[in-house]
Amino acid sequence: MDMGTRTVTQKPWWTLPENFDAPMVFHMEADQEELIFGHSDTYLRCIEMNSHTLIQLESWFTATGQTRVTVVGPHRARQWLQHMFCCVGSQDSYRHARGLEMLERVRRQPLTNNDLVASISMPLYTGDPSLAPRISGTICLSVPQPSPYQVMGCCLGFHL
Repeated sequence: MDMGTRTVTQKPWWTLPENFDAPMVFHMEADQEELIFGHSDTYLRCIEMNSHTLIQLESWFTATGQTRVTVVGPHRARQWLQHMFCCVGSQDSYRHARGLEMLERVRRQPLTNNDLVASISMPLYTGDPSLAPRISGTICLSVPQPSPYQVMGCCLGFHL
């Protein structure tokens, strides 16, 4: 299915229970949140609309000012966003630049099936230790992880 177009007979993604069964939950530093979602979450709504997801941001009172991020929506859209979050948080210049390109893409226009396929074909985690202090928690696309005592590292705890 092309995420940007749908036929009249297809149900909207938010009416399908499977899109809410396994939210992606992780913690992100406040400066990372501002980079991605903008000051006062200016870009949150357009990222949600263009990725066909719902994203909940909850500020936590921690020393590093972390935000708990919960994402629900179609599995491939959540995978795409996870890849974008990890790339934007990377200190590797190539991965960071790729993440910023993905961020601009999802801010400007709806993701297409080609976007989702291209993201999945790229390796998600290549051992970038710079992600551990930037994004933490187990990113899980099958079972939610509500505990704040989750495994450290954006993609170290990735499960399907």
